[in-house]
Amino acid sequence: MATRSIAPYARAARKHLSAADPVLATIIAEVGPCRIANRPERFAALGRAIIFQQLAGAAAQAIHNRVVALYPGRPFPSPAQILATADEVLRKAGLSAKKALYLKDLARHVEEDLLSFHRFGNMDDEAIIADLTRVNGIGRWTAEMFLMFNLGRPDILPVGDLGFRNAVMRAYKMRKPPKPKHLMKIAESWRPYRSAAVWYLWQSSDVILPATPKKTPTRASRRKRAPRRAAGKPG
Repeated sequence: MATRSIAPYARAARKHLSAADPVLATIIAEVGPCRIANRPERFAALGRAIIFQQLAGAAAQAIHNRVVALYPGRPFPSPAQILATADEVLRKAGLSAKKALYLKDLARHVEEDLLSFHRFGNMDDEAIIADLTRVNGIGRWTAEMFLMFNLGRPDILPVGDLGFRNAVMRAYKMRKPPKPKHLMKIAESWRPYRSAAVWYLWQSSDVILPATPKKTPTRASRRKRAPRRAAGKPG
């Protein structure tokens, strides 16, 4: 597995967000340094996202491992290898018929240079999202996660992410999750580091980040859980 680094804007984002938003400042004080990941994977990250769609983590990981095992010596198959693999072989590894087609469509886009990761450096966020979502099986949320965690884009706001919306509802003491327009208004002061703000809000609610098997609880979450355990309720 490729090594994972911290996004280079993490320190500047923490400083900016602490000054820009008192609610976030409180969360940041509890969570500590911003550790938003900056991962080098491209094709492998999108392929993994397709495999993991609509599945529980353990089941998805098992299927992912079986698919990767079809190609010894590689952390993830190349687009050419995927295209050369019969659908029945992918199905036996646990992929549904749709996911096998999605994975091959992604591989075809890369092989035919319809989707070029090398061009992304010269493209803005929305152009990349439009490029990615032309691939069957890749929606806006998947594209946004790719921008945040694999391309290191600092100003992504995934307004459709339910975990993020629920975290905002709790942090800002709302009665229900904010709608996209309200969320964009709240997030205006977070620019140009909305990706880091989203990360901090995920942390505040113990939301497990994409492709992260386990998250260490924050000091705030440990304090919140202690009374429930003491009262004999499930933790």
